[in-house]
Amino acid sequence: MTSLPGTIRPRRLRTTPALRRLVSEVRLHPADLILPMFVKETLAEPAPLTGMPGVVQHTLDSLLTAAEEAVAAGVGGIMLFGIPAHKDEIGSQADAPEGILNRAIALLAEHLGERTVVMADLCLDEFTSHGHCGVLDAHGGVDNDATLTRYASMAVAQARAGAHVVGLSGMMDSQVGACREALDAAGFPDVVIMGYTAKYASAFYGPFREAVDSELTGDRLTYQQDPANGREALRELALDLAEGADVVMVKPGLPYLDVLAEVAAASPVPVWTYQVSGEYAMIEFAAAAGAIDRERAIAESLIAFKRAGADAILTYWATEVAQRLTEGRP
Repeated sequence: MTSLPGTIRPRRLRTTPALRRLVSEVRLHPADLILPMFVKETLAEPAPLTGMPGVVQHTLDSLLTAAEEAVAAGVGGIMLFGIPAHKDEIGSQADAPEGILNRAIALLAEHLGERTVVMADLCLDEFTSHGHCGVLDAHGGVDNDATLTRYASMAVAQARAGAHVVGLSGMMDSQVGACREALDAAGFPDVVIMGYTAKYASAFYGPFREAVDSELTGDRLTYQQDPANGREALRELALDLAEGADVVMVKPGLPYLDVLAEVAAASPVPVWTYQVSGEYAMIEFAAAAGAIDRERAIAESLIAFKRAGADAILTYWATEVAQRLTEGRP
């Protein structure tokens, strides 16, 4: 068939790599990437994770080395998770000044604080003997308000250690307000609160349980969101904003791109997303089996988050991807 004059051809804008690059609707930059890192108190050397190839639990020394590499590559920030030697019912090591997480925060703040954003996970699951994100009541359920007291103490401890951002991942009602009040009262009005606005009770967290030596008994269905619910995320967004959240989070990432897009469209503050352990593992294991092109799949997944409206992405590939972008590799 002969083309008619004036025929609309979207393919014209795809004809060369340079033209495709010129008309790209979203772009990925190293500063858009945040590297989650795990530090374990009892290790003498880094411990590789079987469920997350290429990811390790760090010692303090290896943590600093890997963080310096990430910062040199241009990543936007580091999110720290700590695994203590001792766990108990209330997660007492979570706010202990000499606890492993607060020591790690202080280490990175001292050495890298002027060059990156030091962030810390603010939750009790890594620190409790039962593995839940909060304090348990007499019936074995998570006591929301008793947990808020613990979170407020953690927020102040992390701020004192040097955290620029505290990441409230526990999904307790009123957690943002409780931590904001505690930080302000303790003289830390400039510490940023990142609220996990939409954190779903997801099967995609599986490999993360290994990463933090989780001792979870039961499930988190009473406080994390039901995967069937989308509108609920906008209600959570409104509450977090009213309580003073500076940044909001949607987690997991790829299975919830619709939620991410709706939150991003409605939010007046930055919106981040977390490419969680199961998403990472799926791509790594599929690539290892020869089923997909690893680098293209990684890039495509990250671009999907940007397209949906994410301002920044927590991803275990942060350093690798930042290095490729900095070096001009596709």
